[in-house]
Amino acid sequence: MKVTVVGAGNVGASCAEYIAQKRIASKVVLLDIKEGFAEGKALDLMQTATTLGFNTTITGVTNDYKATEGSDVVVITSGVPRKPGMTREELIGINAGIVQSVAENILVHSPETTIVVVSNPMDTMTYLALKATGLPKHRIIGMGGALDSSRFKTYLSLALQKPANDIQGMVIGGHGDTTMIPLTRLASYNGTPVTQFLDAATLEQVAADTMVGGATLTKLLGTSAWYAPGASVAYLVDSIVNDQKKMIPCSVLVEGEYGLTDLCIGVPCIIGAKGVEAIVDVQLNEKEQSLLRESASKVRAMNQALDFLL
Repeated sequence: MKVTVVGAGNVGASCAEYIAQKRIASKVVLLDIKEGFAEGKALDLMQTATTLGFNTTITGVTNDYKATEGSDVVVITSGVPRKPGMTREELIGINAGIVQSVAENILVHSPETTIVVVSNPMDTMTYLALKATGLPKHRIIGMGGALDSSRFKTYLSLALQKPANDIQGMVIGGHGDTTMIPLTRLASYNGTPVTQFLDAATLEQVAADTMVGGATLTKLLGTSAWYAPGASVAYLVDSIVNDQKKMIPCSVLVEGEYGLTDLCIGVPCIIGAKGVEAIVDVQLNEKEQSLLRESASKVRAMNQALDFLL
Protein backbone atom coordinates (compact mmCIF):
# COMPACT_ATOMS: atom_id res chain seq x y z
CA MET A 1 0.00 0.00 0.00
CA LYS A 2 1.12 3.52 -0.77
CA VAL A 3 0.28 6.62 1.25
CA THR A 4 1.11 10.18 0.25
CA VAL A 5 1.29 12.98 2.81
CA VAL A 6 1.11 16.45 1.28
CA GLY A 7 2.78 18.92 3.60
CA ALA A 8 5.99 17.84 5.35
CA GLY A 9 5.62 20.13 8.34
CA ASN A 10 5.22 18.95 11.92
CA VAL A 11 1.89 17.18 11.43
CA GLY A 12 2.77 15.67 8.08
CA ALA A 13 6.16 14.39 9.21
CA SER A 14 4.69 12.96 12.42
CA CYS A 15 2.00 11.23 10.39
CA ALA A 16 4.63 9.68 8.09
CA GLU A 17 6.67 8.61 11.12
CA TYR A 18 3.76 6.82 12.79
CA ILE A 19 2.67 5.14 9.54
CA ALA A 20 6.19 3.77 9.11
CA GLN A 21 6.64 2.73 12.74
CA LYS A 22 3.32 0.88 12.77
CA ARG A 23 4.05 -0.67 9.34
CA ILE A 24 0.72 0.58 8.03
CA ALA A 25 1.95 1.00 4.44
CA SER A 26 4.98 -0.19 2.50
CA LYS A 27 5.52 3.17 0.79
CA VAL A 28 5.12 6.71 2.07
CA VAL A 29 5.67 9.81 -0.05
CA LEU A 30 6.17 13.18 1.62
CA LEU A 31 5.51 16.15 -0.67
CA ASP A 32 6.11 19.81 0.09
CA ILE A 33 6.50 23.06 -1.84
CA LYS A 34 9.64 24.09 0.05
CA GLU A 35 12.76 23.00 -1.82
CA GLY A 36 14.53 20.11 -0.10
CA PHE A 37 12.27 20.14 2.95
CA ALA A 38 10.35 16.91 2.31
CA GLU A 39 13.52 15.23 1.07
CA GLY A 40 15.28 16.09 4.31
CA LYS A 41 12.43 14.91 6.50
CA ALA A 42 12.17 11.64 4.54
CA LEU A 43 15.91 10.95 4.75
CA ASP A 44 15.92 11.67 8.47
CA LEU A 45 13.00 9.30 9.00
CA MET A 46 14.57 6.57 6.85
CA GLN A 47 17.64 6.69 9.07
CA THR A 48 15.47 5.46 11.97
CA ALA A 49 14.40 2.30 10.12
CA THR A 50 17.14 0.01 11.42
CA THR A 51 16.81 1.16 15.02
CA LEU A 52 13.00 1.08 15.03
CA GLY A 53 12.68 -2.07 12.93
CA PHE A 54 10.43 -1.01 10.04
CA ASN A 55 10.82 -1.56 6.31
CA THR A 56 8.56 1.18 4.99
CA THR A 57 10.18 3.24 2.24
CA ILE A 58 9.81 6.98 2.83
CA THR A 59 10.45 9.28 -0.11
CA GLY A 60 10.49 13.07 -0.09
CA VAL A 61 9.79 15.25 -3.13
CA THR A 62 9.40 18.95 -3.88
CA ASN A 63 6.14 19.71 -5.69
CA ASP A 64 6.45 16.62 -7.91
CA TYR A 65 2.98 15.10 -7.98
CA LYS A 66 4.15 12.41 -10.41
CA ALA A 67 5.88 10.75 -7.44
CA THR A 68 2.50 10.33 -5.74
CA GLU A 69 1.14 8.19 -8.57
CA GLY A 70 -0.91 5.20 -7.47
CA SER A 71 -1.45 6.33 -3.89
CA ASP A 72 -4.13 4.37 -2.04
CA VAL A 73 -4.60 7.19 0.47
CA VAL A 74 -3.55 10.83 0.29
CA VAL A 75 -3.36 12.96 3.42
CA ILE A 76 -3.58 16.73 2.97
CA THR A 77 -1.94 18.67 5.79
CA SER A 78 -0.92 21.62 3.61
CA GLY A 79 -1.62 25.15 4.70
CA VAL A 80 -0.71 27.71 7.29
CA PRO A 81 -0.81 26.43 10.90
CA ARG A 82 -2.55 28.30 13.67
CA LYS A 83 -0.68 30.89 15.68
CA PRO A 84 -1.58 31.89 19.26
CA GLY A 85 -4.88 33.75 19.35
CA MET A 86 -5.83 32.64 15.82
CA THR A 87 -8.97 30.58 15.27
CA ARG A 88 -9.22 27.76 12.76
CA GLU A 89 -11.88 29.81 10.97
CA GLU A 90 -9.45 32.65 10.28
CA LEU A 91 -7.43 30.29 8.10
CA ILE A 92 -10.15 29.84 5.47
CA GLY A 93 -8.97 32.48 3.04
CA ILE A 94 -5.35 31.35 3.25
CA ASN A 95 -5.79 27.60 3.10
CA ALA A 96 -8.74 27.18 0.73
CA GLY A 97 -6.75 27.80 -2.43
CA ILE A 98 -3.95 25.53 -1.23
CA VAL A 99 -6.25 22.60 -0.45
CA GLN A 100 -8.16 22.89 -3.72
CA SER A 101 -4.95 22.95 -5.76
CA VAL A 102 -3.49 19.97 -3.91
CA ALA A 103 -6.64 17.86 -4.29
CA GLU A 104 -6.87 18.55 -8.02
CA ASN A 105 -3.19 17.75 -8.61
CA ILE A 106 -3.39 14.55 -6.61
CA LEU A 107 -6.28 13.17 -8.66
CA VAL A 108 -4.32 13.56 -11.90
CA HIS A 109 -1.98 10.79 -10.73
CA SER A 110 -4.16 8.86 -8.25
CA PRO A 111 -7.75 9.03 -9.52
CA GLU A 112 -8.90 6.15 -7.28
CA THR A 113 -7.40 7.42 -4.05
CA THR A 114 -9.16 8.22 -0.78
CA ILE A 115 -8.36 11.70 0.51
CA VAL A 116 -7.96 12.50 4.21
CA VAL A 117 -8.16 16.22 4.97
CA VAL A 118 -6.30 17.63 7.98
CA SER A 119 -5.86 21.28 6.94
CA ASN A 120 -7.86 23.80 8.97
CA PRO A 121 -10.60 24.82 9.20
CA MET A 122 -11.00 21.10 8.65
CA ASP A 123 -14.76 20.74 8.08
CA THR A 124 -14.78 23.57 5.54
CA MET A 125 -11.65 22.29 3.81
CA THR A 126 -13.20 18.80 3.60
CA TYR A 127 -16.34 20.27 2.03
CA LEU A 128 -14.18 22.24 -0.40
CA ALA A 129 -12.19 19.14 -1.41
CA LEU A 130 -15.43 17.23 -1.99
CA LYS A 131 -17.03 19.94 -4.13
CA ALA A 132 -13.87 20.84 -6.03
CA THR A 133 -12.98 17.27 -7.00
CA GLY A 134 -16.44 15.78 -7.52
CA LEU A 135 -15.31 12.57 -5.83
CA PRO A 136 -17.87 10.22 -4.28
CA LYS A 137 -18.56 11.26 -0.70
CA HIS A 138 -17.09 8.09 0.81
CA ARG A 139 -13.63 9.00 -0.52
CA ILE A 140 -13.27 12.41 1.18
CA ILE A 141 -12.73 12.24 4.95
CA GLY A 142 -11.95 14.98 7.44
CA MET A 143 -9.77 13.79 10.30
CA GLY A 144 -10.78 16.12 13.18
CA GLY A 145 -13.08 13.85 15.17
CA ALA A 146 -10.37 11.25 15.73
CA LEU A 147 -8.08 13.90 17.24
CA ASP A 148 -10.80 15.56 19.32
CA SER A 149 -11.86 12.16 20.66
CA SER A 150 -8.30 11.29 21.67
CA ARG A 151 -8.10 14.55 23.61
CA PHE A 152 -11.49 13.86 25.20
CA LYS A 153 -10.33 10.43 26.38
CA THR A 154 -7.11 11.94 27.70
CA TYR A 155 -8.98 14.46 29.84
CA LEU A 156 -11.37 11.75 31.03
CA SER A 157 -8.37 9.61 31.95
CA LEU A 158 -6.88 12.43 34.00
CA ALA A 159 -10.17 13.08 35.78
CA LEU A 160 -10.76 9.39 36.47
CA GLN A 161 -7.10 8.65 37.23
CA LYS A 162 -7.49 5.55 35.09
CA PRO A 163 -5.60 4.34 31.96
CA ALA A 164 -6.65 6.18 28.81
CA ASN A 165 -6.79 2.91 26.85
CA ASP A 166 -9.55 1.66 29.18
CA ILE A 167 -11.76 4.62 28.28
CA GLN A 168 -14.17 4.95 25.37
CA GLY A 169 -15.58 8.26 24.24
CA MET A 170 -16.16 10.32 21.14
CA VAL A 171 -16.50 13.90 19.99
CA ILE A 172 -18.87 14.81 17.17
CA GLY A 173 -19.79 18.08 15.47
CA GLY A 174 -17.47 20.62 13.93
CA HIS A 175 -13.73 20.56 14.53
CA GLY A 176 -13.66 23.93 16.26
CA ASP A 177 -13.41 25.36 19.75
CA THR A 178 -17.09 26.30 19.76
CA THR A 179 -18.49 23.61 17.48
CA MET A 180 -17.26 20.26 18.82
CA ILE A 181 -19.50 18.16 21.08
CA PRO A 182 -17.84 15.79 23.58
CA LEU A 183 -20.47 13.10 24.26
CA THR A 184 -19.98 12.78 28.02
CA ARG A 185 -23.24 10.83 28.40
CA LEU A 186 -21.96 8.02 26.21
CA ALA A 187 -18.37 7.89 27.52
CA SER A 188 -17.40 4.77 29.47
CA TYR A 189 -14.63 3.23 31.54
CA ASN A 190 -14.31 -0.48 30.67
CA GLY A 191 -17.96 -0.57 29.68
CA THR A 192 -19.24 1.35 32.70
CA PRO A 193 -20.61 4.87 32.10
CA VAL A 194 -18.20 7.51 33.38
CA THR A 195 -21.20 9.25 34.95
CA GLN A 196 -20.94 6.63 37.70
CA PHE A 197 -17.48 7.92 38.65
CA LEU A 198 -17.52 11.64 37.81
CA ASP A 199 -20.01 14.29 38.85
CA ALA A 200 -21.69 16.72 36.46
CA ALA A 201 -19.32 19.59 37.24
CA THR A 202 -16.24 17.46 36.54
CA LEU A 203 -17.69 16.22 33.26
CA GLU A 204 -18.48 19.77 32.22
CA GLN A 205 -14.87 20.72 32.88
CA VAL A 206 -13.62 17.72 30.90
CA ALA A 207 -15.81 18.77 27.97
CA ALA A 208 -14.62 22.39 28.22
CA ASP A 209 -10.96 21.33 28.32
CA THR A 210 -11.52 19.09 25.30
CA MET A 211 -13.09 21.88 23.27
CA VAL A 212 -10.10 24.17 23.73
CA GLY A 213 -7.60 21.31 23.59
CA GLY A 214 -6.00 22.56 20.37
CA ALA A 215 -5.98 26.20 21.45
CA THR A 216 -4.37 25.22 24.77
CA LEU A 217 -1.50 23.54 22.95
CA THR A 218 -1.16 26.40 20.46
CA LYS A 219 -0.78 28.82 23.35
CA LEU A 220 1.83 26.63 25.04
CA LEU A 221 3.79 25.71 21.92
CA GLY A 222 3.41 28.89 19.89
CA THR A 223 2.07 26.84 16.97
CA SER A 224 -0.36 24.01 16.32
CA ALA A 225 0.17 20.62 17.95
CA TRP A 226 1.61 17.76 15.90
CA TYR A 227 2.16 14.52 17.85
CA ALA A 228 -1.51 13.80 18.57
CA PRO A 229 -2.71 15.07 15.16
CA GLY A 230 -0.11 12.95 13.38
CA ALA A 231 -1.04 9.87 15.41
CA SER A 232 -4.75 10.44 14.76
CA VAL A 233 -4.14 10.64 11.02
CA ALA A 234 -2.13 7.40 11.11
CA TYR A 235 -4.93 5.73 13.10
CA LEU A 236 -7.47 6.73 10.47
CA VAL A 237 -5.22 5.73 7.56
CA ASP A 238 -4.61 2.35 9.21
CA SER A 239 -8.35 1.65 9.27
CA ILE A 240 -8.56 2.46 5.55
CA VAL A 241 -5.55 0.63 4.14
CA ASN A 242 -6.01 -2.44 6.35
CA ASP A 243 -9.82 -2.47 6.07
CA GLN A 244 -10.23 -2.48 9.85
CA LYS A 245 -13.75 -1.02 9.83
CA LYS A 246 -13.18 0.94 13.02
CA MET A 247 -15.88 3.35 14.18
CA ILE A 248 -14.19 6.75 14.13
CA PRO A 249 -15.83 10.19 14.30
CA CYS A 250 -14.94 11.86 11.00
CA SER A 251 -16.03 14.91 9.06
CA VAL A 252 -18.00 13.58 6.11
CA LEU A 253 -20.83 14.72 3.86
CA VAL A 254 -24.21 14.24 5.51
CA GLU A 255 -27.31 13.76 3.38
CA GLY A 256 -30.07 13.49 5.92
CA GLU A 257 -28.17 11.69 8.68
CA TYR A 258 -28.83 13.33 12.06
CA GLY A 259 -31.25 15.62 10.25
CA LEU A 260 -28.42 17.46 8.46
CA THR A 261 -27.69 17.98 4.77
CA ASP A 262 -25.12 19.50 2.42
CA LEU A 263 -22.17 19.98 4.75
CA CYS A 264 -19.24 18.02 6.10
CA ILE A 265 -19.35 17.61 9.87
CA GLY A 266 -18.09 15.13 12.45
CA VAL A 267 -20.29 12.05 12.89
CA PRO A 268 -19.47 8.44 13.87
CA CYS A 269 -18.34 6.52 10.77
CA ILE A 270 -17.28 3.00 9.91
CA ILE A 271 -13.93 3.42 8.14
CA GLY A 272 -12.62 0.67 5.88
CA ALA A 273 -11.07 -0.05 2.51
CA LYS A 274 -13.80 1.90 0.72
CA GLY A 275 -13.32 4.92 2.96
CA VAL A 276 -16.54 5.89 4.72
CA GLU A 277 -18.52 2.66 4.65
CA ALA A 278 -21.37 3.78 6.91
CA ILE A 279 -22.51 6.59 9.17
CA VAL A 280 -23.62 5.26 12.54
CA ASP A 281 -26.65 6.62 14.38
CA VAL A 282 -25.69 6.66 18.08
CA GLN A 283 -29.15 7.83 19.17
CA LEU A 284 -28.48 11.31 20.49
CA ASN A 285 -30.79 12.74 23.09
CA GLU A 286 -32.65 16.01 22.52
CA LYS A 287 -29.92 18.19 24.05
CA GLU A 288 -27.13 16.52 22.05
CA GLN A 289 -29.13 16.78 18.82
CA SER A 290 -29.74 20.47 19.51
CA LEU A 291 -26.02 21.04 20.04
CA LEU A 292 -25.28 19.24 16.77
CA ARG A 293 -27.73 21.45 14.88
CA GLU A 294 -26.10 24.53 16.39
CA SER A 295 -22.66 23.22 15.43
CA ALA A 296 -23.86 22.57 11.89
CA SER A 297 -25.14 26.15 11.60
CA LYS A 298 -21.70 27.49 12.52
CA VAL A 299 -19.95 25.16 10.07
CA ARG A 300 -22.39 26.12 7.33
CA ALA A 301 -21.68 29.80 7.98
CA MET A 302 -17.96 29.16 7.56
CA ASN A 303 -18.61 27.33 4.30
CA GLN A 304 -20.12 30.50 2.87
CA ALA A 305 -16.61 31.92 2.72
CA LEU A 306 -15.92 29.41 -0.08
CA ASP A 307 -18.34 31.08 -2.49
CA PHE A 308 -15.43 32.68 -4.35
CA LEU A 309 -14.05 29.23 -5.16
CA LEU A 310 -17.12 27.05 -5.71
